[in-house]
Amino acid sequence: MTLWGGLFDTWAARRDGAAAPVQPGPGDPPPRSYVRVTGSLSRRMILIAAVWILLLLSGGGYALDRVLTSAITRNFDDQLDYLLTSMIVTAEIGSDGEVVFNRNLGDQRFLEPGSGLYWQVSGKGYEPFPSRSLWDRKLPEGDPHHDKEVHTYDSNAFSDEKLRIAERDLTLPGSPVRWRFQVAESTDVLDAQILALRRTLVRSFLLLGLGLIVMAALQTWYGLLPLRKLRYAIARLRSGEAARLEGAMPAEVAPMVEELNALVEHNDRQAEEARRHAGNLAHALKTPLTVIMNAAAAGQDDLAGTVIREARTMRRQVDHHLARARAVGRRGSAHSRAEVWPSVEAVERAVSRLYPNVRVDVDGARDLIARIERQDLDEILGNLVENAAKYGGGSVFVTVRADMGFAEILVEDDGVGIPEADRQRIFDRGVRLDSGKPGTGLGLAIVRDVAEIYEGTVTLEESEDLGGLLVRLRLPAFG
Repeated sequence: MTLWGGLFDTWAARRDGAAAPVQPGPGDPPPRSYVRVTGSLSRRMILIAAVWILLLLSGGGYALDRVLTSAITRNFDDQLDYLLTSMIVTAEIGSDGEVVFNRNLGDQRFLEPGSGLYWQVSGKGYEPFPSRSLWDRKLPEGDPHHDKEVHTYDSNAFSDEKLRIAERDLTLPGSPVRWRFQVAESTDVLDAQILALRRTLVRSFLLLGLGLIVMAALQTWYGLLPLRKLRYAIARLRSGEAARLEGAMPAEVAPMVEELNALVEHNDRQAEEARRHAGNLAHALKTPLTVIMNAAAAGQDDLAGTVIREARTMRRQVDHHLARARAVGRRGSAHSRAEVWPSVEAVERAVSRLYPNVRVDVDGARDLIARIERQDLDEILGNLVENAAKYGGGSVFVTVRADMGFAEILVEDDGVGIPEADRQRIFDRGVRLDSGKPGTGLGLAIVRDVAEIYEGTVTLEESEDLGGLLVRLRLPAFG
């Protein structure tokens, strides 16, 4: 059973006075599910948010780490450059041709062996002049530089200590030798600062990422809350506790709720129509059956004629209700479409064979397409044109035209017409103004019912050209 089939049963039971919908018994199979579950929408949204947050935080953290690490390293190099400049400013050539300092360098670590801060001056033909902190070690000299720039690089010259060296080659006044001034500092402090920075970044970004994921989860839960409420409301609707979906909904969900309520009302109307027409059919068949039974019980001589006559009436009643049931079942279908002109031509040929003395002329647009099933359109046109041929004076004119989104079909005859006071009553089932000709009085009732099912209209007017009756049929059209 489908969802709306279950809703139909529930509403029918409630209208018939049932206290509660019928529940499956212990031995009944569980209700079949027609929905294929593809996973949790909440998990999908949270997973997408989490992956996106992690990607953004990873990229942002890496970029921030590069920027801050470069800033710390640049600050470290600026300190080395400052010390190197202080050395060069205080350096001069002594009496023996070697470099001497006219004042001591300010940092006490230069005097402590193995302190991690060192300087060294070296020149071609002279022994390197180191700081006391170097003790018995020497800084690597490397290739000479032929510019005036400060060169900074990392060095593993000491096996137990990684160094950051800043050096510059220059010539001092009064000396032909090109001297190399070097300042080196252990990178332990620099590495410790970078490590502390990265540890802080990782902790901060992990906390931020966790907070954003939790926020995304809460946002998803709160955002999908109306859908959960809608689910419970539909469950209450199916169980018969509510007649429609009630309550305030967000703007994104409200249209769906309105469509569901419209579908509920549509199914409710269909159920009511089905019940009403079943009752009408039963009532319509009861009278002919009663006549046949009375004739048979009385042993009438014309029993065969009575059966044939009443059976014809019952058949017409059954055809009427079957036509309406077909139209109701197809109502609202987006695929309902019929070309008007071929249907008009087919009906014209059929009526011309039934009434060879009647002239049927057709004219108008040949490309109109109406929103109706071809079988139902044939049923409507067949009734209208046949009535015009039967009750007219021998001429029938059919006009097809477009009018403001509708396909309008005019059927005119040259008969006596219908008085204006009777034009509404003639649509009632069984009403006949001319009882001298065969019929059941259901033709126009079928036309009206089927046309209204497809949101069309049927009106009766007086024909200005032929003087008889004009039937104006309007049906929604494509284009």
